[in-house]
Amino acid sequence: MMRVTETAVYKGPHLYASRPMVRIQLDLEQLEHWPTNRIGGFTDRLLAALPGLEDHGCSYQTHGGLVLRMREGTWLGHVIEHVALELQKLAGTPVTRGKTRSVKGRPGVYNILYAYDGAGLGRAAGRAAVELVHSLLPRELQGVDGLERIAEPLLDLAPPLFDLPRTLERLSAIARREALGPTTRSLVLEARRRGIPVQRLDEHSLIQLGWGARRKLIRASITGQTSHIAVETAGDKALTKALLSEVGLPVPRGAVVRAVEDALTQASRINGPVVLKPLDGNHGRGVSLDLRTPEQVRWAFEQAIQHGRRVIVEEQFVGRDYRILVVGGQVAAVAERVPARVVGNGESTVKELIEAVNRDPRRGVGHEKVMTRIAIDDQTRDMLARAGLTLDDVPLPGAVVVLRATANLSTGGSAIDRTDVIHPDNASIARRAALTVGLDVAGIDFIAPDISRSVRETGGGIVEVNAAPGFRMHLEPSEGASRDVAKAVVADLFPPGTRSRIPIVAVTGTNGKTTVVRMVARIAREMGKTVGLTNTSGVYINDERVLAADASGPKSARMVLRDPTVDVAVLETARGGMLREGLAFDRCDVGIVLNVTADHLGLKGVDTLEDLAAVKSIVAESVSRRGVAVLNGDDPLTLRMARHAGGRVAYFTLSGGPEMSPFLQKHAAQGGLLVAREPSIHGGELALYDRGRRWSVIEADEIPATLRGLAGFNIANALAAIAAGHGLGASPEVMARALRAFTSSHAENPGRFNVHDAHGFRVIVDYAHNPGAMRAIGELIGRLRSDVGRVIGVVSIPGDRRDEDILEMGALSAEMFDELIFRERPDGRGRPAGSVVSLLTEGALSAGFPSDRVHRILSEARAVETGLRMARPGDLVMVFPTSVDAVWKQVVDFKPAATASIEPGKDAYV
Repeated sequence: MMRVTETAVYKGPHLYASRPMVRIQLDLEQLEHWPTNRIGGFTDRLLAALPGLEDHGCSYQTHGGLVLRMREGTWLGHVIEHVALELQKLAGTPVTRGKTRSVKGRPGVYNILYAYDGAGLGRAAGRAAVELVHSLLPRELQGVDGLERIAEPLLDLAPPLFDLPRTLERLSAIARREALGPTTRSLVLEARRRGIPVQRLDEHSLIQLGWGARRKLIRASITGQTSHIAVETAGDKALTKALLSEVGLPVPRGAVVRAVEDALTQASRINGPVVLKPLDGNHGRGVSLDLRTPEQVRWAFEQAIQHGRRVIVEEQFVGRDYRILVVGGQVAAVAERVPARVVGNGESTVKELIEAVNRDPRRGVGHEKVMTRIAIDDQTRDMLARAGLTLDDVPLPGAVVVLRATANLSTGGSAIDRTDVIHPDNASIARRAALTVGLDVAGIDFIAPDISRSVRETGGGIVEVNAAPGFRMHLEPSEGASRDVAKAVVADLFPPGTRSRIPIVAVTGTNGKTTVVRMVARIAREMGKTVGLTNTSGVYINDERVLAADASGPKSARMVLRDPTVDVAVLETARGGMLREGLAFDRCDVGIVLNVTADHLGLKGVDTLEDLAAVKSIVAESVSRRGVAVLNGDDPLTLRMARHAGGRVAYFTLSGGPEMSPFLQKHAAQGGLLVAREPSIHGGELALYDRGRRWSVIEADEIPATLRGLAGFNIANALAAIAAGHGLGASPEVMARALRAFTSSHAENPGRFNVHDAHGFRVIVDYAHNPGAMRAIGELIGRLRSDVGRVIGVVSIPGDRRDEDILEMGALSAEMFDELIFRERPDGRGRPAGSVVSLLTEGALSAGFPSDRVHRILSEARAVETGLRMARPGDLVMVFPTSVDAVWKQVVDFKPAATASIEPGKDAYV
């Protein structure tokens, strides 16, 4: 028996690797005692099913490496990793990266990780891998639970049955559904090669290259720079011909008709063969060539009229069919297109020869592969009839049987590269045609006896200008060199010196994230930038909240990175999103880790502070080579992250001057980046050190959010923001102006140290919800004690925290407050009503707090009301809210003269 306990699909850097991967956590249970060398015949049965596994080098990095590992004895989780990779390869999406690691402290439990191209295929391949491996085990070892965590069932089969062919069909179908077409895929691969971020915006081929204000959109070879007028013009073949003719470019004579009689009339006026095609057709649909008799014209008209209301009748240029690709006004590639054909062998019928050609693995349905399968239809039969053949005839050996009048790849044609031999005149004609129509990417259909000779001499010219030309014939021609046409398109979108990325600042840590992202955003605004901001209150574009939600995860970050107005992204990056799907970006310019203290422990495998630090470190490790990793120099766990951090490491510390640690002193002396609070009469001078220079940025008491320099936690937050601002290129003067203007008001920083003084007593609303944050608040209360009367606390903690964390929260509250009101969150986070309040009370009483000054009220609104009613002039009421906006409104709207809703000292479980 084995059991799937967790799954995840990571889209960016994550706890286990820097690349996108699927993770399956598998508990082998008793199978932990059954490595592959103990399971008789298992390796041979698996290789019989998937012989391609012999190519997996595994840790030996050589052919047969995995097989050797299995014969020596390895665990089934490792085998499933390789099977998932092999199944994706067989489905047409080869990926190679994977690793399997045991979970610390949990014998028999493994994290199986493997790369994927499409998330749907990745998940389905993982499920199929588990099912396949399970089906090959002896019956006494079979049994698997939790498969529903990976993907929907691929087959309606009960173990131990496993239909590999049907599974591969399903996996291949998923791969085809998720795959990009050859043109789009080539552009995506070229963008990634250049380090340009890529995001797929729909289930088809709409792709964003780059981020924010620097983004560019593509859909196949249509780009964000492609003119709508140009596309419309290219779609009107008659208008295109007229425009080209007016600038002296060679185009065939002809006219547009609506009726077959008019088609016959126009054809009779042209000497020689004619072409009929729909006015607004594409991909060669409804096109007929070499029409010489009225009967042929009538038949061709019926074919064309099925694809549009109007039909073009024009002279047929004599020569070969070429496609000239023009990108940014320059010829990027030239291909000679050969119509679909078969060659006789003296034994096979035409139909059998077509079937043989279609078995070429390079041919697929539609545009999924570099060539398209040849279809048998009326046009095929007509071409055969012209040659005096049927599908059942057997051509002579070597006889070429042409099956299509047109040479489009979409109708089964093939291509020969001719880029190196095009005559300069012909290249100039193609360039001018693309520019005349206005297309940045254009496919010029060109007929010429020989592309290496000028059509000014040989005759021929342009028969069509295409918007959104396919790249297949240039990427993988049937003959000749492959042309990297995607390189030309991406270079046209992002010329040399043009950046595709906007600066990203990612902020993580146990406490202070929301305040720091807002401080950094204020600095960036002061620099004149449009800022996209995410935090637990929502998504903001400058001062406008465009989404009200807890927006500290990757989904919200992607929203900002897709916004075309954003110059700088400042992203609160919480542990939950990193554990769930990794980061929303591959790398950031500034990565900040503020601190690591006990919170969320015991959830999703994060059991210790070291585990939590490893999660937070993802941000530091994802800093770009030229970026800045900002670490708390006063926190031992963040200091350790420097070993694996990307970019330059910057530290911030509250202990500057003579109290600075020797390590940080040495860092600054060696030219390192450091921001420190140094002693001064104003509560501390915030100083910046870099490359041997020192700048005085601001005095702590000049920052309103520090409450005249008393709130040490917001001084620390300002230090981190200064380091980030320096990383963004802000001057000390700009940072000082921004921090002087940064208030901790509800409007600017909701739920983060919001102060209200209008009721004759002070109310502070702060989202502190863990022991670390509570200690920081306690230090501030200690400094305020001499200026206030009683201190009343309205306290809670989320129910998904450990019992010991809730007890500690109660004990810390006992040290800080004169009156305690314990409440609960509305949802309870999995605990029964009253249990959180009971543990908080137990913690407070164990610390010696008087029981008659503990008030237990489940309802947040009632608890806040009670705290406000208790307050007398000069008191301080500290409220730690869940519903930040609602609580702040309650504080502002409070009427002191009203009658209290509950007597102090009583419980109210409502």
